[in-house]
Amino acid sequence: MAKDFTHFDNRGNAIMVDVSAKDISARTAVAEGVISMNDEAIKAVLGGTAKKGDVLGAARIAGIMAAKRCAELIPLCHQLNFDQCTVDFSINEKEKEIAAECTVKLSGKTGAEMEALTGVSVALLTVYDMCKALDREMVIGDIKLMEKSGGRSGHFKRTPDHLTSIQSGKTEWSGGNNFPEEPLVS
Repeated sequence: MAKDFTHFDNRGNAIMVDVSAKDISARTAVAEGVISMNDEAIKAVLGGTAKKGDVLGAARIAGIMAAKRCAELIPLCHQLNFDQCTVDFSINEKEKEIAAECTVKLSGKTGAEMEALTGVSVALLTVYDMCKALDREMVIGDIKLMEKSGGRSGHFKRTPDHLTSIQSGKTEWSGGNNFPEEPLVS
């Protein structure tokens, strides 16, 4: 059975979901992404010699700040109060990649996924900004939700099989929608 989109009313208008009847629960979401860069840039990050300063320190703060402001960036997200938000990095010097991971923990009626995805995205954008003088061909990618717990939908953990099917292009859309037959605006 296809799931309907929750951010549209029965006429197809975008709405904020009403969460007033939901129970408060502990929620955690983990998102990650990667930026690849040239030798000069990765060495500057590792050596702390980037002209703009501490690349990963600035990116960590930017990611946390962005996660906290997600509702101001994504129009239909609810304003949330976090219990904790972290941004961590791992560097693969051989592959010239920096992986970022954002974890958001809260007690609430909704949320955590979009906040974690926003946090990791802005952390990686900050790495790009701080290193662009050394490499304008950096590539940000593979941003995804890795794990989510809490709430009505329960626990989600990305599986290696899911990653393989996406990378090989073997996924099919089987979802539905609740849009009206006739367009609302012509």
